[in-house]
Amino acid sequence: MKNYNKTFKTIMLALIAVSVIVLLFGWIFGFETSGAAATDALIIWTYIMVAIAALIIIGFGGYIGAKNDPKFLKKIGIVVGGAIVIVALVYLISPGKPAVGMLEQPKEGALKLTDTMINLTYIAGAGAILSIIVGEVCRSIRDKKDAK
Repeated sequence: MKNYNKTFKTIMLALIAVSVIVLLFGWIFGFETSGAAATDALIIWTYIMVAIAALIIIGFGGYIGAKNDPKFLKKIGIVVGGAIVIVALVYLISPGKPAVGMLEQPKEGALKLTDTMINLTYIAGAGAILSIIVGEVCRSIRDKKDAK
């Protein structure tokens, strides 16, 4: 595990160094005076950082998990497959209606994607609240059994 920590630290330091360079690019060329090129560079770099982080988590996490438990990849596959099915179903039921109060409407695909994200946020929030309630009920039942 020690080698993994060294690898993670090296990758993190490299990403921080590149992030500082991109941030300096924004300050040198100006965020508002360069035709939004500096802001676009920061946004693109943010996307790249998120993609790299996701790949590292999936890659190293999958490798370590599979090494420790051979059934790990099957379990992860079921969870990821379930998440894909939920997102697809939410996308299909999202209406994508025109935005209220906007003179210039976004494209239909953008409206549908926005509605999908809003509905997924509602589902995640409801799931979080439900898991808190179920967890507390299970804990109170367990505590009553332990008290006897």
